Amino acid sequence: MTVIEARLRDAFLAEAEQVGESSDLFARVVLSIEDDRRRRAQRRRAVAVVACLVAAAAAVLTAVTDIHEGEVLMDWWILELLTTAFLVGLALWLGPLIKRFGKAYAADVFRANPRTGKSFIVLTDIAYYLIFLSYILFTSTFVLPGDWDTVVNGAQLKTEVSRIAGIVLIIGLLHGFNLLALPVIGRMLTLNRQLDERVGPQRSFPAEDDS
Repeated sequence: MTVIEARLRDAFLAEAEQVGESSDLFARVVLSIEDDRRRRAQRRRAVAVVACLVAAAAAVLTAVTDIHEGEVLMDWWILELLTTAFLVGLALWLGPLIKRFGKAYAADVFRANPRTGKSFIVLTDIAYYLIFLSYILFTSTFVLPGDWDTVVNGAQLKTEVSRIAGIVLIIGLLHGFNLLALPVIGRMLTLNRQLDERVGPQRSFPAEDDS
């Protein structure tokens, strides 16, 4: 063994002697295993839910479509209802999904005002859903337009795809604006709170005597 190898061995042994056993090592390992099992169970449930939704959608499409001379036919109002249901489901799914991944960002922005931050996020969610609801109602069709047919045609397909693209664009723009505006709002709230703490309560002065 060379001198360098002996020194390395002595250094490693000295560092190993300084390392102490952790009293909660076993508990942390058990929690890690339980978390891993929980994540696998969540993935299995998510896959099962997606499979059920796909099967339900396939069953609905099979029930509402008709094949005539090699063409797939569907009444125009059925596609309108399906698109509206898809828009509602998309808004209800994307909103909580984006919120879940943005909790850490919002907590960092409102770290000086956590209660105000929670209230702001709740009010923002309400505003988002009101915007989604108004968009869905504005773009819904109740009377057969002139360029549509009693069965689904290309003009209706283009309109329905545009409705889906529109709500995705609105969601993206709203959350993008939220990402840019949250730091500014959080900073303003922090400065206002610091100013209130610095100034303190306003002293009330007695009214001047006119006499």
